[in-house]
Amino acid sequence: MQSLEVIQSYNYKPLENKNAILLIDKILKNLDETGFDTVTLIDDIKALRTFALEEQIPLVVKVLRLSYEHIEANNSFYIPIPNDDPIEEEVAVETTDATPVESFKYLISLIRNLNNKSNIADLKEYRDLLNGY
Repeated sequence: MQSLEVIQSYNYKPLENKNAILLIDKILKNLDETGFDTVTLIDDIKALRTFALEEQIPLVVKVLRLSYEHIEANNSFYIPIPNDDPIEEEVAVETTDATPVESFKYLISLIRNLNNKSNIADLKEYRDLLNGY
């Protein structure tokens, strides 16, 4: 896990596009109602990624791309939610037990508030877990 100083050194701006926020809300609602409708979900993730590209938020762009590639390949989201307080001595990232829908909802909800340093840290852990899957 990266140190807090590294996280603080890059100022992440929040998603300011109202359409992006509405799309996040739509994704979360659809996950609650239908679970993984992969075709719709992947299209929505790609659309959200476009907003992140426009706003130049590279971490979000990368995590969203890795996420839809993972969902395309697996028809689900098998990346667990990172633990809140991983022990720094441990090499592996600790994770919690959650359903694929819960984990993906958590990932998407992190994108809503990029001013929160722990959200950035969790997004980086998701990125690393997706890269290693």
